[in-house]
Amino acid sequence: MLELAGKDSKLHERTRLYLDIVVSGLPFLPHPPIFHPQAALNKSLRHFHVAVLDVVDVVVSKLKRFNRDDADDVEAMIKRGLVDHKRLVERFNSAVDKFSMGSRADDIPRYIKTLHRVERDLLRVPESNIELPAWMQ
Repeated sequence: MLELAGKDSKLHERTRLYLDIVVSGLPFLPHPPIFHPQAALNKSLRHFHVAVLDVVDVVVSKLKRFNRDDADDVEAMIKRGLVDHKRLVERFNSAVDKFSMGSRADDIPRYIKTLHRVERDLLRVPESNIELPAWMQ
């Protein structure tokens, strides 16, 4: 797959999109995640079809790890005007609802702190009040 669609592949050169393998783990995604089919691109592909994760869902997913590259990606999406704050909070809450039922629910307060950092430092808006289940507070 990486040879066909990875960084510096012909597909990457042609479309400026590339496949990246992310370390395995349970993704922090809203439920259900929103994927957008890429009809124009898919017409030219033979071996697979592409659907891209919604920009706001990408931001939510990056709040779990949020390393320097993730922060740079989120900042770039915000600077391009692709991240609506209200929608970000709605999609984040959807991910919290889904994730709070799993074995890694104890990590959610850390994701909330990261969301608040994005709100405060990148979106320049007040921090949202994220409701957690009573057992998590």
